Amino acid sequence: MFNTPFLDLPPLLGAAGSVRLPGSKSISNRVLLLAGLCEGTTAIHQLLDSDDTQVMLAALRTLGCKVEAASGDDYGVRISGLGGRLQVREAALFLGNAGTAMRPLTAVLALLATLQGGRFDLSGVQRMHERPIGDLVDALRPLGCRIDYLGQEGYPPLRLQTGAAPLQINAPICVRGDVSSQFLTALLMALPLAAQASPVVIDVTGELISRPYIDITLKLLQRFGIEVMREGWSRFTIPAGSRYRSPGEIHVEGDASSASYFIALGAIAATAGPVRIEGVGAASIQGDVGFIDAARAMGAHVEAGAGWIEVRRAQWPLRAIDLDCNAIPDAAMTLAVMALFATGRTRLSGIASWRVKETDRIAAMAIELRKLGATVVAGDDFLEVTAPAAWQAASIHTYDDHRIAMCFSLAAFNALLPQQAAAGVAVRILEPRCVAKTFPDYFETLFSIVQTPAARIPVITIDGPSASGKGTVASAVAGALGYHLLDSGAVYRATALAASRSGIALDDETGLAGLAASLDLVCSAGSVRLDGFEVMDALRDEAVGAMASKVAALPAVRTALLRLQLSFRQLPGLVADGRDMGTVIFDKADLKIFLTASAATRARRRQAQLIEAGISANIDTLCAELEMRDARDKTRLVAPLKAAEDAVLLDNSFLSIEQSVAAVLDIWEQRRPF
Repeated sequence: MFNTPFLDLPPLLGAAGSVRLPGSKSISNRVLLLAGLCEGTTAIHQLLDSDDTQVMLAALRTLGCKVEAASGDDYGVRISGLGGRLQVREAALFLGNAGTAMRPLTAVLALLATLQGGRFDLSGVQRMHERPIGDLVDALRPLGCRIDYLGQEGYPPLRLQTGAAPLQINAPICVRGDVSSQFLTALLMALPLAAQASPVVIDVTGELISRPYIDITLKLLQRFGIEVMREGWSRFTIPAGSRYRSPGEIHVEGDASSASYFIALGAIAATAGPVRIEGVGAASIQGDVGFIDAARAMGAHVEAGAGWIEVRRAQWPLRAIDLDCNAIPDAAMTLAVMALFATGRTRLSGIASWRVKETDRIAAMAIELRKLGATVVAGDDFLEVTAPAAWQAASIHTYDDHRIAMCFSLAAFNALLPQQAAAGVAVRILEPRCVAKTFPDYFETLFSIVQTPAARIPVITIDGPSASGKGTVASAVAGALGYHLLDSGAVYRATALAASRSGIALDDETGLAGLAASLDLVCSAGSVRLDGFEVMDALRDEAVGAMASKVAALPAVRTALLRLQLSFRQLPGLVADGRDMGTVIFDKADLKIFLTASAATRARRRQAQLIEAGISANIDTLCAELEMRDARDKTRLVAPLKAAEDAVLLDNSFLSIEQSVAAVLDIWEQRRPF
C-alpha cells in the first residue's frame, strides 16, 4: 500500500492480465455484524481486509465478541457471537469513516441499550461527523430509544443509552429512503433483536434509493435465519419469533464496486488481450454488477460467468451514455471517468446519494474532472461530462475518498486518445493511501496488469563517490515517492557474495559474468533477497564490500548485470543509486543527481557507521582510503566515476540526510507538470 503524500502516474498505454478482487465491503461489514449478533461461531472467508472492516472488527471485540483468524489460505475470521445479549454495557466506539459500521451499530446498540440497559458513544473521523444520520435517529426515537447528539444536531458523534420507557414496536416504524439506503439496512439488521413476541413493520417514506444494497441486506439476513417479507420497496415485515442463527461459515464475494475500475480498464486499454476479473461474476448479489451493462453501452466487450468477468476494448473512443445510476451509485463514479474517453456528452442521473458519501462526490468529481480539461455540468442528482478537447496534467485531490482515488487512476490512459497523439499527460493522485478503506493494494494490482514503454517510466539517478550518502538518500527519496529502488552497490555485493558461496574465483571473469547474468535478486527499501533469502546483513560485511570492488571492475560482469539493473525500471517509477547510473545505465534519466562531499566529511560519516556497528576506525586512515578509492574509481577504464553532463551537482558536505533528501525532492518537484 502506498503511504506517500502523492502518487504520480505516467501516461499508460495498455492493459491485459488477471486480477483477483478483495472481498466486498458491503457484504463484509454486514456479515461481521450479523455474525456478532448470533449465538455460536461463524467462519467468514474471503473477508475484505481494509480500514472499514478493521473498525467493525475492533467494535465487535470491544462489545465482547471473540474474534480469531480462520484457517485457510484466504483472509478470514471466526466470530463467536453475543446471541443478542450485551456482554459489555458501556463502551466508546471509534468507527472511522465507515458508514457500513456507524449506521447499523447505531440501530443495534440503541435497541439493545433500550432492551437491556447500557451506554455507548459512537464517533468517527471529521468527515463521518459531517455525514447525516438524523433520519435513522428520528426512526429510532419513537420506539423509546434514547439517542443524544454529542455535536451537531443530525450528525455523529452519538450517545446511545438506556431509555426512560420500554421499547415500543407495535406501530410501523417510518424511515426516509431518499437520503441513504444504509438507514433502512440498519433497521433491518437491528429489529430482529426485538421481534420475538410480535412482527415488526418498517415503512419507507419517499423513493428508496440504492435498492440493490437493500437486496444485499435481505439476502444476507436470510443466510442468518431472518426471512423478511417485502411489499414492493415501501414496506418490510420482520416476522415474530425471528432469531439470528449462524450459517456456520460464509464466503464473501469479491467487491463489485471495485470490479468497475478493471471493467473500465478493459474497455479503455485491453487490446492485446482481455482484462480478467476474478472473485465476482454475473450471478453476484451485489447491485454494482450492473456496471457491466453500462460498460457495454459505452462500447466494452464483456463476458461473464460464475465468479469471473473478462473485458476487452471494442468501440473506440467510447460512446457517451445517458443513464439513471440509482442502482449502481458507487460504480457510477467510474462511468464519470470513462466519459473522458467518450465521444459526446455523458449524463449520469439518480446520484443524489453521492452528496452524503465519504465526501460530496458530485461536487468533488466535477472539480477534479475539470482539472483534466473536461466540460462538466453538476446538479443536485446528476453529472454531465464531455471529454477534454486537450488534456491537462492534473493533481487530483481525493478528499480522503477511496473511490475518487481509484477511478481517477484511469485518467492516466489519456495517451490512447487520438487527440493526444500518443503524447499523454501525467496524473497525480494525492493521498493514495485512502484506498485502504476498501482496496489497500489497489495500485499494486493496477500496476501488475498495465503496460507502458520503459521510456515513459520516470527514473531518478543518484550517483556519487563512496560514503557520499547516495544509498541512504536514494532509499529515502524512493520511499517518499512510492518508487522502486535500485541499489547498484547491493547488486555488485550480491554478485560477490554469490560468487563466494559458489566457489567462483574473483579473477574468473567468464564465470562471474555467467553467475551475474542469472542472479536471482530482489531489492526494496530495507531489504535485499538473494535466491529468495534475506542477505542485507551479509552484504554489509566489509569483506563482501572489498570483493564487490574487484567484481565491479570487470567489464563482462558489468555487461551481464546491465539487463538486471534495467529490469528495475517498473511502474510507477525508479530511484537508482551508484556510480554510473546517470552516465551508463540510465543515461536518459528524467533527473540525475550527483552528490559531492569532501573526503574528510565522508570519512567522518564512514567512521560513525563503523562505530555504530561496533568497529573501531581511525579517521585519518579512513580519509586516506577514500581518497585512494576516489582516484581509482575516476580512472578505471569501465564506467569511471564522473557526473553526467546533465546532472545536478549537490554538495551535501554540510547537509543532513534529511536536508539532502528534501533538496532532491524539491528539484524533482520543479520538473513535474503539476
